[in-house]
Amino acid sequence: MITELFSNALRQYQRFWVASGDFWQSNWVWALDTFGSQDDETTYIYGLTFVTMAIYWGLGFGYILMDLSKWPKFLQKYKIRPGTNEPLDVFKFIRGALQSFFNQTVVGIPVAYFAYKLMQWRGMPPIRVLPTFERLLFDLLSFVLTAEFNFYYSHRMLHHKSVYKYFHKKHHEWTYPVSVMAICCHPVEHCFLNMFTVLLGPFLLGSHMATSLAFFVMAMLLILHDHSGFHLPFAYSSQFHIFHHLRINQCFGVIGLLDWLHGTDIIFRRSTAFKRHVVLTGLRSTRELYPDQ
Repeated sequence: MITELFSNALRQYQRFWVASGDFWQSNWVWALDTFGSQDDETTYIYGLTFVTMAIYWGLGFGYILMDLSKWPKFLQKYKIRPGTNEPLDVFKFIRGALQSFFNQTVVGIPVAYFAYKLMQWRGMPPIRVLPTFERLLFDLLSFVLTAEFNFYYSHRMLHHKSVYKYFHKKHHEWTYPVSVMAICCHPVEHCFLNMFTVLLGPFLLGSHMATSLAFFVMAMLLILHDHSGFHLPFAYSSQFHIFHHLRINQCFGVIGLLDWLHGTDIIFRRSTAFKRHVVLTGLRSTRELYPDQ
């Protein structure tokens, strides 16, 4: 029954992609001609950097304003731990925001350049021709699995007592993080944990720039929400990663698959946070659905 429903949904999305193919293709070419460069290298490196930075700071400051202003008031009930970061430590926040900006620019742009050169060597599809629906879906699903694999093992390694204080401890200065602290970390960590995690899949599969862009946007939305401290309706649950910041020996991965396999989510599964680790499909908050014990 589930397989049949999935197959039907897949066919519907495939028909939609084929039927709207000219629309997506023409708008993709328009975007390249309007905002891109004649040089594919410049478009790839700075285009992806600009889009991800715009999302990071735009949405990130939206979350921060919710903390600072407590507006809109009805959204405050979706805060996972009410009262935390109230008031926000402004000096600590500015210092962390500057570190995040440094990682995105001084670290991120050279790494993006190196990644582009590797993709050229690997072989890249023509930038102006979008991939098929099947290839887009296959690549995105593969990216999620490669990200889970790399992030889990790299992240867990950074928690080893021999290296933790030199690299990953900086990220955990925020026991209860705020959104734009998502990449507030040591530059070495940002390069080999954050960036390598999202770049590995596109490199291995030789994926199209548009597919990589879609994945980078998804990853940016995920890490911002994971660090926001809010569990909003119809959004991916941030309970898993917030629990990691509270209990740093739990929940190392992205989707939880390897945590389940290695048993690094046992305490999480026994907690109230696990009951709340759901996608809200109504307006009641998780604290209303599952009160504190």
